[in-house]
Amino acid sequence: MRPRRVDYPRKAPEHREEYASEISPLPVRSTSPADSGERVADGEGEANKTAGYAGLVLGIASLFIWPVILGPSAAVLGYYAYNKGRKTAGGWAIGLGIVATLSYFVMIPFAR
Repeated sequence: MRPRRVDYPRKAPEHREEYASEISPLPVRSTSPADSGERVADGEGEANKTAGYAGLVLGIASLFIWPVILGPSAAVLGYYAYNKGRKTAGGWAIGLGIVATLSYFVMIPFAR
């Protein structure tokens, strides 16, 4: 008869320790460019912020004037800003641009 294993799993409540916690390293996640080795130009973060806000302004303006021109422009500029890290402003610019463009094509039959 084989001897019974007693090391795993331990049924007694006093033996509920985590086996690998002492030897496994903690995961390190860093989003700063200095830690990841990437170099960021001095004005790049500010340019992304400007692109996000410019897309947002175009999206709001497209609701009132030139929706076929300003709507897609806002969506494209918002997509650029979204990919560069300006998630909120970029997402709103994309949404407003799409809404303005689609609403133009839905409402144009009623205007003529």
